Amino acid sequence: MKTHYLIVLLLVFAACNTKPKKQDTPKEAQPAEKEMKAVSVTKEPFGTLPDGEEVERYTLTNANGLEMKVMTYGGIITSLQTPDKDGKKGDIVLGFDTLEGYLQDVPYFGALIGRYGNRIANGKFKLDGKEYTLAKNDGPNHLHGGKKGFDKVLWTASETRSEDGPALKLQYHSKDMEEGYPGNLDVTVVYTLTDNDELRVDYSASTDKKTVLNLTQHTYFNLSPESETILDEELKLNADTFLPVNTTLIPTGKPEKVEGTPFDFRQPKTIGKDIGAKNKQLEFGKGYDHCWILNGKDGEMKPAATLYDPNSGRVMEITTTEPAIQFYSGNFLDGSLVGKSDKKYVFRSGLCLETQHYPDAPNQPGFPSTVLNPGEEYHTTTIFKFTVK
Repeated sequence: MKTHYLIVLLLVFAACNTKPKKQDTPKEAQPAEKEMKAVSVTKEPFGTLPDGEEVERYTLTNANGLEMKVMTYGGIITSLQTPDKDGKKGDIVLGFDTLEGYLQDVPYFGALIGRYGNRIANGKFKLDGKEYTLAKNDGPNHLHGGKKGFDKVLWTASETRSEDGPALKLQYHSKDMEEGYPGNLDVTVVYTLTDNDELRVDYSASTDKKTVLNLTQHTYFNLSPESETILDEELKLNADTFLPVNTTLIPTGKPEKVEGTPFDFRQPKTIGKDIGAKNKQLEFGKGYDHCWILNGKDGEMKPAATLYDPNSGRVMEITTTEPAIQFYSGNFLDGSLVGKSDKKYVFRSGLCLETQHYPDAPNQPGFPSTVLNPGEEYHTTTIFKFTVK
């Protein structure tokens, strides 16, 4: 009996200490793996330039399904799909379905701008007593880098690693005296579509000769793609002052307070609220086409703007290390350009919020300097964050 009892005890002990075999979870069923698969950067051909050079387009998709398309010509953002308050995705940037659309005479849709974003008076500036002459491509002034600025060159693109989300590195070598600017300039721009639903734009550059530089991004936004204009969208700008301009949109040099003027966006208001007010500055720009001086320190990340569309519920918040932001309300769009899905881009159907240094700074000593010296590294960052409410 004792022997039988001992055998029973041993069998019970063995059964209690035998671990069941763990079943392997199929990889495709693991949430982390699914999330990783959603994040991607893909590439496709996007046409040929008149000189025979091939253009490529990259698609960045983040973990939440936000999708952005960028082509190597001009570093242009051709589409940006974000959800509205009902979760329905829509393309919130103006542009074209094909490369040919961008080869027309178009107002910088989605493009990287350089060497100098905004205007330089009379197409001239001096460095160390030497005068440099630039193209006059905006009446008597130089605009956005000249006749063939960075918006019209072919950038070299490569996927780059980022812990924040899918990223694309764009590089361009601008030769000494290209468009009249001194110095061999090497420029890198990195677009990152973060998993926090941000578009982060990092600019960096170096030169072998003293030059001026003011890089920016010129996407036209409409947070409600179904809406004909942006006049019902609400804008807030983190700025107590702006730069008044003359009749050719060159700053007069003396900042003015926004308080008591149509340029006061310190509290959110619809873009259409004061755009038709009787005001000389609005007459000069045919609406808003001015530079606001941001509150906060130059070089430090700070809030710049918040754009909200009540119709779609989309919100875009902009933060930047730049000292200023140019708000342009699409005043020169006239319906002659037919964009994506055969949509006519009519008067004020899109707006630009371009973080940058001040217009005409090379000619105005009182403005923050845009001079870049050999041995120095140019670096600025702007972040566009997309949410809904």
